[in-house]
Amino acid sequence: MDRSLTVFITQWPLLLATAWMLCATGCSQQQGRDIARQFSNGKPDEFFQTSVDRMATLGMRDNLQSLYLLMNKLYLRNPNQWRQSGYPDAVTAAREIRQAIENQQPLPALGTRRDLAALSYSLSPEFRGDRVGAFIYAIGSMLVTAHGGRTQFYMTDSINPQFVSNAARNIEKATWLLGQRQDANGVLLLFSNEISEEGSNLSFAVEFGKIVARLDLLTQMLDERYRRVGLNYAQSLLLMNFLPVQ
Repeated sequence: MDRSLTVFITQWPLLLATAWMLCATGCSQQQGRDIARQFSNGKPDEFFQTSVDRMATLGMRDNLQSLYLLMNKLYLRNPNQWRQSGYPDAVTAAREIRQAIENQQPLPALGTRRDLAALSYSLSPEFRGDRVGAFIYAIGSMLVTAHGGRTQFYMTDSINPQFVSNAARNIEKATWLLGQRQDANGVLLLFSNEISEEGSNLSFAVEFGKIVARLDLLTQMLDERYRRVGLNYAQSLLLMNFLPVQ
């Protein structure tokens, strides 16, 4: 047998171990860089959030963004509405509605009405004014109310999963009413989804469906978190384990 081949065979385990160590070192370094990059991209306040808190915060952000997208689409389908808002254009009207939702300020057209009261009023024939702005504001304020009046969540906060689930069901009803409510002349109060011979536009229903799906997922996560807290405590009693103090 060739001497070089013999040396290679006898040294193979050592070469393999060396290659594995180099690979492990490289992978470890890569993981370290990935972790460092994740920390650098994060915000300091994320250290005070559990995974569910972070999910709730991101869900609220995405739901509000979906709501603002729906507002812009509704203004395009109903250009007569922003003209009743008193603002010079749809962009300004949308910005004011957004600020009112996020700062939890009242909307002049709705008086002191918020969330459910505002939602019912915005879809009633008696309402006079920017119906698009009132409708979006009502849903936005309802979402904030259902989450305990907050848009960001931390370890010290609590969210009632039943209220979040109720908000999802309310949005389903509001979506249906949006496509059904008519004025005295039989004309829809607001034009949204459209199914006609020329084509179909169901983008409103799709975007509302995304909001409902996020709310339902958060509800399940909250239920599971609180269930696990109870189960962990029950298990500690059953197994007679002392609870850790450090």
